[in-house]
Amino acid sequence: MKLVVQVKLLPDAATEQALRETLTLCNRAANHVSRRAHATRIQEKTHLQRLVYGELKAMGLSAQPTIHTIRKVAGAYATLNGHLTAGNYGPQGARQRARVKASPIRFRKDAAQPFDDRCLSWQLQTRTVSIWTVRGRLQRIPFACSSEQAELLTRHRQGESDLVLRGGCWYLYATCDIPEPEPYAPDGFLGVDLGIANIATTSDGLRHAGKHLNQVRHRNRGLRKRLQAKGTKSAKRVLHRISGREARFAADVNHRISKSIVTEAERTSRGIALEDLGGIRERVRLRKPQRVALHSWSFQQLGAFIAYKALRAGVPVEHVDPAYTSQRCSACAHTDRRNRPDQASFVCTSCGFAEHADVNAARNIALRGAAGWAVSHAADDAA
Repeated sequence: MKLVVQVKLLPDAATEQALRETLTLCNRAANHVSRRAHATRIQEKTHLQRLVYGELKAMGLSAQPTIHTIRKVAGAYATLNGHLTAGNYGPQGARQRARVKASPIRFRKDAAQPFDDRCLSWQLQTRTVSIWTVRGRLQRIPFACSSEQAELLTRHRQGESDLVLRGGCWYLYATCDIPEPEPYAPDGFLGVDLGIANIATTSDGLRHAGKHLNQVRHRNRGLRKRLQAKGTKSAKRVLHRISGREARFAADVNHRISKSIVTEAERTSRGIALEDLGGIRERVRLRKPQRVALHSWSFQQLGAFIAYKALRAGVPVEHVDPAYTSQRCSACAHTDRRNRPDQASFVCTSCGFAEHADVNAARNIALRGAAGWAVSHAADDAA
């Protein structure tokens, strides 16, 4: 499996200026390539390289940064074409789809730039790197990382690393290819129900409450709304400073929740059963205040965090259909909308079983996970 290790560069003022000029030139070149790709409809990396390689060299890029800049543009167009094919910008004839197709992809002047081992070398014992810049190759730039990150880099780093400028700080994102442990045969499944009132609830009854999280999101939305309405230069500076705050907050919470769930499953030798969240925003019907909460929380990210942490620990994961898990009784399997008298309660109209609604749903998800595992592995055994 592939993991991205993020380390923080600690450049001095001169080095920082050289890095900034390098990103600016690379992204100016990327915008040039993007315009040429859009005008000529040549977007495959090999053909695009033949078209613009000499032009980028004339702009001041050396050979490897030129190739990586062209690959970056080709990859961006491949992603865009994938979204268009999937209909993510609307059907044929939609205004948004036409607007996206009518203009070339644009890159920010400080967008991330990939470097391979010819342009970037790591000295892990001294915690320094050397990197190509428009001012020549800069040596012994210190970086900060944890001991665990250093071990991952030493043992498993492969391929490219991305130079990233975020919030005024410089980072390197390095890809590490880690061998996957063989999943064990689970002794049951830990079901996980995802929601708004409770971000995650397990079939053991543990609830990761969403009240505080929703308060933080509501406060951030109000602050952004007031600053945008004000529209002054100082308000825009504050908006820029707090940009990404909620995304970082969500990622931190999702990391902590996912680590707790995977640790408990591993401790008890169980697998993890997750809802298949594909299309959740399209199929769920909610009132407007709840819609805001649904669209602002990264449920897909939480599911992805649980899945990759489980894969790394060798914990089996099953994705199940979440249909009617909130209306189905986990004790007798009776399914009825009337089993949910309110958001938090579940009382079965058939057998009288009562439980918190999210815990009941998580138990149904755990049962479906166990059934799915049994079916899939029975087929494997028969084959």
